[in-house]
Amino acid sequence: MNCTRLSNPALLSKQSATALLKTINGPALGANAPKLACVGLHAQSIASRRDFSSSQRTQLKMFFPKPNAPNIKITKAAWAHPDYSEDQMKTVTVDHRQPRDFPDRVAFAMVRVMRFGLDIATGYSHDKMTERKYTIRNVFLESVAGVPGMVAGMLRHLNSMRRMKRDNGWIETLLEESYNERMHLLIFLQMAKPGWFMRLMVLGAQGVFFNAMFFSYLISPRTCHRFVGYLEEEAVLTYTREIEDLDAGKLPHWAKTQAPEIAVNYYQMPEGKRSMRDLLFYIRADESKHREVNHTLGNLKQDEDPNPYASEYKDDKPHPRKDLKWQKPQGWDREDCI
Repeated sequence: MNCTRLSNPALLSKQSATALLKTINGPALGANAPKLACVGLHAQSIASRRDFSSSQRTQLKMFFPKPNAPNIKITKAAWAHPDYSEDQMKTVTVDHRQPRDFPDRVAFAMVRVMRFGLDIATGYSHDKMTERKYTIRNVFLESVAGVPGMVAGMLRHLNSMRRMKRDNGWIETLLEESYNERMHLLIFLQMAKPGWFMRLMVLGAQGVFFNAMFFSYLISPRTCHRFVGYLEEEAVLTYTREIEDLDAGKLPHWAKTQAPEIAVNYYQMPEGKRSMRDLLFYIRADESKHREVNHTLGNLKQDEDPNPYASEYKDDKPHPRKDLKWQKPQGWDREDCI
């Protein structure tokens, strides 16, 4: 059987292959001619060839396309991230505030229920976790974690305007917390592009959670802050386990991964401290601060007390701060900060 070899088969389409066959074989050859069969099969296999790339780099470039704004050099973060030292981040520990009254027990029970649902939705099993499973869990967790601060800040903003009263600094801290959680989400989206099923789960969870937080905050803001405090305890636990698994060699891909550029810019990560492990320490420190803030806000009088994280104190004693200088994992009592 005679077969004609093409000089550049990658450029051959179905139409050009048909025209070429007519030229090669001529009108005298029938449909069963050996040349036609051979070249036709070769052309068909070439035309059916598709180039698929599973490269993560290609997917990430398409996920966040650059805006068409040639005159803008950079758009900075709305809230500058507080400075964390490496030593401060390593002092963050897993902790738990024991429920002390009925609202606390309700908040803790709701977190346990939510944790159970999250484990099922993300396929969580600590002994079987991989980089991919952790990334899916982190994306799902952060897409929901940005809801409470936005809902609380929005309701307090509307309440302040409606009642024509000052909010005493709560709104900015709550919105900043929501912004920080969204930055976590954007960072993890640079590492994995979610599929349609994950997007559908996020859409459903966000819709349910937003409305639940909305009505719950109208009823009992204090319980909602306690709920978020307990939720952040789970987040600190999750990121602590990720760091431990990475150190134990169970996450070899992450051991070679560098932090995305968006994380480097947001946290102002220094040279030589931009690994995935360093990034997890930053994110865990953020979650520990949210844990402290919400437990503290849950200890205050919701309509009267000023926000201690937006206040300046007269003395130099330890007080609530945005950074990690003085940490209170279970929150500051009202007597310590008001």
